[in-house]
Amino acid sequence: MRPATLVRLALAGTRTDTARVVLTALSALLATLAGLAALTVLAIPTPAATDENPNRWSEQYHHALLVEPGLRGGTAFALLMLMVPVLALAGQCARLGAPARDRRLAALRLAGATPGQVTRLVVLETGVAALLGTLVGLVVYLVGRDLLHRPDAGGRLALPTDVLPSAGALAGVVLGLPVVAALATALMLRTVTTSPLGVNRKAARERGPGPWAGLLIGFGVVSFVVVRPVVFRFDDNEELAWLVPLLFVVGGLAAMIGVVVGTGWISYRCGVLLRRHARRAPALLAAGRLMADPWAGSRTFAALLAALIFGGGAAAQRAYFATKDQLEREQSRLSGADAGADPFYLSTMDLVDGAIAVAILIATGGLIVALVEGIVARRRAYAALVATGVPRATLSRSVAWQALAPAVPAILLALTVGSLLGRGLGAEVSAGGGSTEICEATAALCDDPATREQYSRIVHFPVVERAVPVPLEHLAWLGAGALAAVLVTVGVGLLFLRASTALDELRTT
Repeated sequence: MRPATLVRLALAGTRTDTARVVLTALSALLATLAGLAALTVLAIPTPAATDENPNRWSEQYHHALLVEPGLRGGTAFALLMLMVPVLALAGQCARLGAPARDRRLAALRLAGATPGQVTRLVVLETGVAALLGTLVGLVVYLVGRDLLHRPDAGGRLALPTDVLPSAGALAGVVLGLPVVAALATALMLRTVTTSPLGVNRKAARERGPGPWAGLLIGFGVVSFVVVRPVVFRFDDNEELAWLVPLLFVVGGLAAMIGVVVGTGWISYRCGVLLRRHARRAPALLAAGRLMADPWAGSRTFAALLAALIFGGGAAAQRAYFATKDQLEREQSRLSGADAGADPFYLSTMDLVDGAIAVAILIATGGLIVALVEGIVARRRAYAALVATGVPRATLSRSVAWQALAPAVPAILLALTVGSLLGRGLGAEVSAGGGSTEICEATAALCDDPATREQYSRIVHFPVVERAVPVPLEHLAWLGAGALAAVLVTVGVGLLFLRASTALDELRTT
């Protein structure tokens, strides 16, 4: 099959196929913007140390996250983490209209296409859509960079619009994301063989998923717990400095994969409990679906759970900084010094919370796509149930049961794991352990060296340790927001359910 023919077939299809291409391109566009923003932060040059600027700060910017060189790595990492829900959204969009696409691929097999050509066709469709999105994302980035370049009266900038990543870095993002998307598609199709009569997959396992995901979660939590001892132990050893970022990356990924995979076990167990204790049709229908495809929950809630893990960790870190600030203020008041303003890290956590809110919104889009795709894919079964006398209200409640039953425990699990990861970095704070001189007289007497000594005394401060409280209120707000996102998703899905239960859908093949 010639390359031109492959491209033409990849871009052909129904309106559902067009929607899948557009949504995949949109996901690639958002991922490109996040990646280019992170690269821009890393591209900020660090000036040489001078007498006027010994800290090597980039004073042409407003915010300390851009000014201080030591904070740019964390800022770039947070921007890169926004790509996680975006890429999960792309994975959900790739499944949109899968049954119709399978029938189209089977027709191509009937026309003489080989299995390898069919696989390359699907991979090319994803790659072209992702490349289109990354190119548009590059254009949006370059145009936005010029529009947002607005120095103030002092010449300082709110965003790093005065720097640009290298050409190699730009090409790596614009061309690398489509390659990754194409490879991921090929990996997902490794167990699928399109025959001339349809699509064959490996037989599903008869037993439900096991709870081995708990081992990954435990490994992730332990990795974060040992970060502080590793920092203290190898602080002066440059050869082993790589252990700290390795523990962060490996531990975070292990915990995230454990939670997402564990949702499959939760879905299956929820189905077992509903089948055993439920007495009404909606719950029983939902139980059958949860047990038949428990991994649907992992696929559906992956992006949302990843955002909640970061949210739980950020909530724990905010509680740590707030407790440390409170303790330091108390020590400052005892010494008679000014308590000072709010610490920098608490204001920085506001930006982190904003990024998490954006990630939850993106994950909500992925939830909607996944739920609607599932309803449309089973529209013939739903129409058959309606034709046999099952009320549409019963089907609507079964869809709600199927979404909410695994979602509630999965949300609680994600928030718990995220808070445990955050508390692993610091479960208690300490302050004090020093001494200070206090002058108990007027400013004139204290400033005079001859009289200062007779009015001064030395105050010793013992080391005070305080446990960091669990941020239950913050976690409750995160959980409520995630549950609201699931409810909104269910509401949107029910709108498509009514159209998918028309009796005409019985003719769907």
